Amino acid sequence: MIKKAFVTLFVLAVVAGFIGTGWFLYQKNQEPPVVYETVKPSHKDIVKKTVATGSINPRKEIEIKSHVSGVVDELYVQPGDQIEVGRLVAKIRIIPSMVQLNNAQSSVKAAQIQFDTAKREAARQKAMFEQKLISETEYLGFQDTMKIEEQDLANAISHLEVVREGVSKSAGTTESNLIYSTASGMVLDVPIEIGNFVIESNTFNDGTTIANVADMNEMIFEGWVDESEVGKIRQGLPLELQIGALDKESFGAALEFIAPKGVEQDGAIQFEIRAKIDLPSGTFLRAGYSANADIVLDKRENVLAVREADLIFEDDKPFVEVEVAEQSFEKRAVELGLSDGIHVEVLAGLDASTAIKKN
Repeated sequence: MIKKAFVTLFVLAVVAGFIGTGWFLYQKNQEPPVVYETVKPSHKDIVKKTVATGSINPRKEIEIKSHVSGVVDELYVQPGDQIEVGRLVAKIRIIPSMVQLNNAQSSVKAAQIQFDTAKREAARQKAMFEQKLISETEYLGFQDTMKIEEQDLANAISHLEVVREGVSKSAGTTESNLIYSTASGMVLDVPIEIGNFVIESNTFNDGTTIANVADMNEMIFEGWVDESEVGKIRQGLPLELQIGALDKESFGAALEFIAPKGVEQDGAIQFEIRAKIDLPSGTFLRAGYSANADIVLDKRENVLAVREADLIFEDDKPFVEVEVAEQSFEKRAVELGLSDGIHVEVLAGLDASTAIKKN
């Protein structure tokens, strides 16, 4: 009896298996067939470009330096002011060093002694000339020597006045402790304050900067390009500038300088570039804006193009799958041109009416 029940269960299991398999095959046949999307080549502008990062700066920025040492007494400009050449920028209160003062005083004393000696000798020679003991030429020579020593004394006194007060009485209204602008433009920065000590500009020292002045009507882009891209660019190429602080605005520019020598930055060699910005009339750009520059390396206008994603490569040769009948495709070789990384120019193998499989 048990054996009969086992055989019955086995038969039922086999029948159930056949039924399940048949149902699975039936359901599979009922699934809709895979339908591949197709696209057609379209006419596009293909632009190949690289990106340089940098900032916006004035072409010429002048540092106004102090030509005397001392303490800032007055400041007559502030950032944002428009000034012209010769505009009074600052007044410096002279604080001479003891070495300079001692040297100037010693020079005056020495010049005074030389003048007094020459004056006495000239008086003695005059008496001898009146007695006809010396010639007129000899007499005039002593007079000239006295005048030279007198001028040297005046120069020494004038120098002492400049060291003490920053101005010489013999110099008229000109005061050496007044600092004037040497350029026209906008004041970008005044890095000192009243009361600060400043150092004069001379052969051995750049001196303290009183103000930075620049012409804000002539701006340039200064940026960096990686060594892998620098060989692809050349002077005169157009740039499109995107300024981070001005989201909705872009500016045209023209590449005018590529550094002949690279600089290592963060382990990579970078080359400096500069580009002249085509600034629209009435537009004001602040110095120091960060910006990205799209440098156009090559461009094709209104050419037949396909997506790079729809290409198939075999042995480094490009193909597309062309629809020859409904949902029936065959591979076709194509000749490609310029690519922007998303779309690629088609030179041969396709026309605008050909449908290809979309990948």
